[in-house]
Amino acid sequence: MKVIFSHTLSKKEKIANVKKQIIEAYAKGIFTQIKGDKLPPHSSLIKIYTTTIRGAGRLVFLVDIKSTDGFFLFFRTKNDEIGRNITIKNAKSRTQLHRYLELLKADLREKNYEVFEVR
Repeated sequence: MKVIFSHTLSKKEKIANVKKQIIEAYAKGIFTQIKGDKLPPHSSLIKIYTTTIRGAGRLVFLVDIKSTDGFFLFFRTKNDEIGRNITIKNAKSRTQLHRYLELLKADLREKNYEVFEVR
């Protein structure tokens, strides 16, 4: 299982100092599956509740169902407009998801990402 960080999304979400905690949170396998649209085939979205030096927050990953590899999408504090309600019904959350899926796709195509092996 791997965790993949798009350079563009990592920069936008300012996660350089918390990547290790994000990887550890993903590796635990404790998450909530959430609905999404415009997702690639054989994938799903998950939300992970976490606490880092930035405070309590929510991580969102796109997960390849076959390999269980996780593609980091965003990290929001629970007080953020998106972090408070990460669902497809929240227009801001949905817009963010669609935008970030496109950025992720572009970074994957351009090999602009880093991969961490998770045990």
